[in-house]
Amino acid sequence: MIELPYPDTIDDVEKLEELLTRPTPAAVDALSRVDGDVLVLGVAGKMGPTVARMAKRASDGAGVRRRVIGVSRFSSAEGRRRLESQGVETIQGDLLDPAFVDGLPGAPNVVFMAGMKFGATGNEPLTWAMNVWVPSLVCQKFRRSRIVAYSTGNVYGLVSSGSGGSVETDVPNPAGEYAISCLGRERMFHYFSQTLGTAAVLVRLNYAIEMRYGVLVDLARKVHEGQAIDLGMGYVNVIWQGDAAAMSLAALVDAASPALVLNVAGPEILRVRTVCERFGELLGKPVRFVGVESADALLSNGQEACRRYGPPRVSVDLLMRWIAHWVRRGGPSLGKPTHFEVRDGKF
Repeated sequence: MIELPYPDTIDDVEKLEELLTRPTPAAVDALSRVDGDVLVLGVAGKMGPTVARMAKRASDGAGVRRRVIGVSRFSSAEGRRRLESQGVETIQGDLLDPAFVDGLPGAPNVVFMAGMKFGATGNEPLTWAMNVWVPSLVCQKFRRSRIVAYSTGNVYGLVSSGSGGSVETDVPNPAGEYAISCLGRERMFHYFSQTLGTAAVLVRLNYAIEMRYGVLVDLARKVHEGQAIDLGMGYVNVIWQGDAAAMSLAALVDAASPALVLNVAGPEILRVRTVCERFGELLGKPVRFVGVESADALLSNGQEACRRYGPPRVSVDLLMRWIAHWVRRGGPSLGKPTHFEVRDGKF
């Protein structure tokens, strides 16, 4: 596979999605080493299309013919059509329905991306059903599969900005029902990995970025629009969504019983004030701040994933320049703020 250079700017969605779905050598190698089809559950979320398309491209790059199948309710017919036009088969249905889950085709490789975050406060029963009960259905159906299941760095809780970020062996300390239910999701995968021998990797992601969504996009848009930046959550680490997707696919070869826990996060801890001042320079805008920086934040240490699969290809500096260009030109947004500044776990 020939590594192509990254451009200085991204001008449209087509180019963005081509860049997002470029597989890494580690992802291509993993898809060459695992047998059988790949099933992506919850494929219509913010990151699911990237993972599914990359799985197809990595398989093609490895010279392996396989089906990549995306499963979702597909509230957007256009989103489903785009996936199918890019070689990803689709199945429409509700993962809350046990009969639907039981009727899904068997696949040796499963990427679990379903879950609920925003709207969790005030809708706790559905949050727990999506984040805990659905994983139990999936584990029983796909007990003989390799499963890479997405989780979140929120399960760790707040840590000192000088700590280097939470590591995989840290004791979880989730705050709020969303994070607690995500720990419940992990417990289901751990339980079935132990009792059924299911090989699994739990990917604790923190935070994926592309031009239409992510912490850096939120901050850039606020700077561009002259909004004050709340410094309460004063530190963050981020990773290009294409790199996060590639790491999760590469992790298929490391699925194990008991389940492996793996942070996927950018290697740098960023100061929000410094990030916004840089966006002010790139956008030619003054920057206003409110609040006081706290000494702790939601931070993950992603060094182990980098050791296994290689460091991120896209630097924070390039990400910021891409985002500033995108925002300045009025590029489209998914319209879904990350709410990364929330400190009490209520999403």
